[in-house]
Amino acid sequence: MKKFVCLILGSLFLSCCSRKSATGETDASAKSTFYSNAGNVGEVEKAGDVPVFDADSAYSYVAKQVAFGPRVPNTPAHKACADYLASGLKRHGAEIYVQETVLTAYNGDKLQARNIIGVFNPGSQKRILLFAHWDSRPYSDHDPDETNHRKPLDGADDGASGVGVLLEIARQIGLNNLRTGVDIIFFDAEDYGTPEFVREYKEDTWCLGSQFWAKNPHVSGYKADFGILLDMVGHKEATFYKEGSSVSYAAPVVEMVWNTARNLGYGKYFVNAKGSRIIDDHEYVIKGRNIPCIDIIYLKPDTPHGFGMHWHTQHDTMDRIDKNVLKAVGQTVLEVIYNHSK
Repeated sequence: MKKFVCLILGSLFLSCCSRKSATGETDASAKSTFYSNAGNVGEVEKAGDVPVFDADSAYSYVAKQVAFGPRVPNTPAHKACADYLASGLKRHGAEIYVQETVLTAYNGDKLQARNIIGVFNPGSQKRILLFAHWDSRPYSDHDPDETNHRKPLDGADDGASGVGVLLEIARQIGLNNLRTGVDIIFFDAEDYGTPEFVREYKEDTWCLGSQFWAKNPHVSGYKADFGILLDMVGHKEATFYKEGSSVSYAAPVVEMVWNTARNLGYGKYFVNAKGSRIIDDHEYVIKGRNIPCIDIIYLKPDTPHGFGMHWHTQHDTMDRIDKNVLKAVGQTVLEVIYNHSK
């Protein structure tokens, strides 16, 4: 993942940056497939009720992804996980779009990529976008053991945690009536950016899937009231500061989410302080689709790179995932989207 850790100094782009960012070219033969799933919903509670987020369920979704192995593009594990995610969203009642394309990595490699999109209440003009990346990093380039730098990682937190939370949210939407339209996107090829061991850093080599979608949305002219990105939202030591670009582009959404978390008793996770700016999937959605978006992401200001010490190492494993953190994030997001529906 990441992308560009910047401490804001006066304005968004006047900053001191430690870079880990990325971009890619898209293939003209990109294919987007729509799978209708009308009517496939479970039990419905009365409109306006906020469902109870099931942390055990979310944890199982995280574990299932990790069990496939590293979800690195062009691998069997990546393909198998993509099929699992699409079928999961469909099972929970979403209409499914799968964007298949070829993206160009920092080193020229061609990546067979899939953005997986689940649409709830497609006829609603009032929409919320929820998203996470589902691929995992092909390099452990921040591992303390240099011999691990070219090894792929499990990505239990960095990738799978956000997807696991969103799958549980999708399950709850399928079971509980919601007036607002919700679009859940699992972006691919987010974490294939220029590694630390490559001398020549290349801009825009991260977040390739969201870059592609921003230029080629699954629905022409796609708009949403706001968007929420979940990235590294399961670590047992997680702290979520108010990410810099989120504050710059979507301050009211930041305050809504952080106030909701505090009112639910999750203030120890959602820290009432501004954090670093991160070049993450939300930046490309903001700039490409003009949708105000925020990034709920584990930031740790006292580390050299600004993230937890498991970041981009062989230690990003299931034993670091805490159900209490998944619950805090998932229940907060559910509260936000159901209250927006009233």
